[in-house]
Amino acid sequence: MRSKRGELTRKGEGGELALVNTIRRLANHSGSGRLRLGIGDDCALLGFKEGEEVAITTDLSISGRHFRPEWHPPEAVGHRAIARGLSDIAAMGAHPVAAFLSLGVPQLLTVARKGRDSWVDRFLSGLLALAEAHHTPLAGGDLAESPLAIADIVLLGAVPRNKALLRSGARPRDRIFVTGSLGGSAAGLALLAERGARASRAAMNSRDGDSSLTRHLWPQPRIAQGMWLVRRHAATAAIDLSDGLSTDLHHLCTESGVSATIDAAALPIHPQATLMQALHGGEDYELLFTAKATQNIPRSIAGVAVTQIGTITKKVSGAPSVTLISETGIARPLLPRGWQHFS
Repeated sequence: MRSKRGELTRKGEGGELALVNTIRRLANHSGSGRLRLGIGDDCALLGFKEGEEVAITTDLSISGRHFRPEWHPPEAVGHRAIARGLSDIAAMGAHPVAAFLSLGVPQLLTVARKGRDSWVDRFLSGLLALAEAHHTPLAGGDLAESPLAIADIVLLGAVPRNKALLRSGARPRDRIFVTGSLGGSAAGLALLAERGARASRAAMNSRDGDSSLTRHLWPQPRIAQGMWLVRRHAATAAIDLSDGLSTDLHHLCTESGVSATIDAAALPIHPQATLMQALHGGEDYELLFTAKATQNIPRSIAGVAVTQIGTITKKVSGAPSVTLISETGIARPLLPRGWQHFS
């Protein structure tokens, strides 16, 4: 069979070796000069420049937990799987160098049926499209038959030595900023839960828009924005918004030993989202960062809007870590009600 990405699984092919060969054909190693040797040997070989540090992150995507096969098209599952790791790289201000994929799937998902590419082919199409957009070669990984689909992505990035953005650098009087808009992914997930496959089929044809479904199915990691912050020495701390603003801001405050005050009226809420989705909905994959009061932060970075939403304050024993000021001026604790496993 063929798809717009080239030759994929052929009728009659099967087994792990055939799938490895499929991935090897699709993986384009021209995206990074740091990749010396990719798929085909026991290990990949990477080269880094003098004065760089390596940023490494890993993320699991599990069927039934991070995606629902009946709601999420395979292309979107692949896109989201690597977007998670790329967003972590962005939060450090690094640029991606290589990706590694460990994929476990039922044998049925490797088989093309009814004139359509297999689930795995379509998953790889979505994953590799975003990887190529960020010049990130797929350098290796592992394959296994599994009772359910599970993808483990490892992302390697490079950042100038001692310049990586950390969660621990925020100080009292720093201003708090976010890129883009908040709550769109949570609103898109709610729409999928309401309309199911009909909604995801519609979103397959509108990947370039800014609807809530697009924000959920095709999130865009803020690599360029993170790198800009590092180049300009503009941020004191940063984190990506994967678990929700309320939870991720608590993470940053804990690591920095500070508190924060957020202005609800200033939040850049996605047009289709609610305040609660903007505060607690996860998977926006925007950047939350802090900057000194004297630092000039533009209204947009690399074409993405930047909004000041609050300030960092001194940690006071017994006081809430994060305070939300409502549009009517009422202050209340903002508890971490975003995504947390095992809770």
